[in-house]
Amino acid sequence: MTKRQFTRLGWAAVAAASGLAATPPAAAQDTHQVRPGESIQQAVDAARPGDTVVLAPGTFRESVRITTSGLTLRGSGPDTVLMPPAGRAEDAGNDCARQGHGICVSGTEEQPVTDATVTSLRLRGFEQNGLWASHTDRLSVRHVTAEKNGKWGIAQQRSTRSDISYNTARGNGDAGLLLSNTVEREKGAADSGGTVVRENHLLDNRIGVTVRRLRNLVVRNNEMAGNCAAMFVVGDETKPRAGALTVFRNDVHSNNKHCPATPRLPFLQGSGIVLTGAEDTLVAENLVEDNVGSSPLSGGIVLFKSFVGARNENNLIEDNIVRDNGAADLADRGAGTGNVFRDNMCQDYRPEALC
Repeated sequence: MTKRQFTRLGWAAVAAASGLAATPPAAAQDTHQVRPGESIQQAVDAARPGDTVVLAPGTFRESVRITTSGLTLRGSGPDTVLMPPAGRAEDAGNDCARQGHGICVSGTEEQPVTDATVTSLRLRGFEQNGLWASHTDRLSVRHVTAEKNGKWGIAQQRSTRSDISYNTARGNGDAGLLLSNTVEREKGAADSGGTVVRENHLLDNRIGVTVRRLRNLVVRNNEMAGNCAAMFVVGDETKPRAGALTVFRNDVHSNNKHCPATPRLPFLQGSGIVLTGAEDTLVAENLVEDNVGSSPLSGGIVLFKSFVGARNENNLIEDNIVRDNGAADLADRGAGTGNVFRDNMCQDYRPEALC
């Protein structure tokens, strides 16, 4: 008899003695093993809530769509690699593959995917996003490496209470991490429910982290280096405003890659933490250094009006160490109101008296 079986029988005896035996036991949780050459999607489709799909080391030429709540997709570390399937996109086996993503966690507004976990694997070379999540609640993405994907490394929209931790996003075409209210249309900022982005390494992307039109979120203890810009907090004139979030104790250094202009932004180089059209945001105890460039958005910590002219308001920038950033350590270029710079250690600032 296994320890698990013994424990179950022991609990059943206690329940019977206390008159609780009528309560049904929790459903058994199964583990589905998948080896290279076998179908991850078939295992995911066969899994029930609470099950775990375990991927062996090796390369899988496949995209995977998860729609089951409570499912865990677990690799065997960075030696478990998902890459785009061979053949034409229109011949791919699911919508996730046809759209050019690696892993999709896909719920609906009426029925979000809850408590799903993706962990311990590598997503490489997908045309769009390494991992794309939409309509999720309490999604956990941990120990995932997303590298050299065409757009975003790890991205989510219309999702709440996520835990995005201990990941590496490297060399992706746009943001290493994107968190947004929705990427489909302009809309007021959404409440993320306390999403946490922590202990990630965001390297050599266009932007390390983009937080777009969200509220109630924490970005802390991440390393952001070698990007064109380390972090953007993006809002606009829609209501509610973006902001009411915390950027805390991040290591932001040497984000000096050059990226060309887009229809919405000038060229990027040498930008640390940029707030554009945000309100009520705390930026505190970050180390921001050696970000050097000549873009209008260059500098250590920069406040800049959004592309539609929305200004930053009532943000607090305090207790940061900001040094050796080429254009300025601290810069307020947005002519907003109520923004406070306090107790920062810096050398160069625009305008004066920000340190």
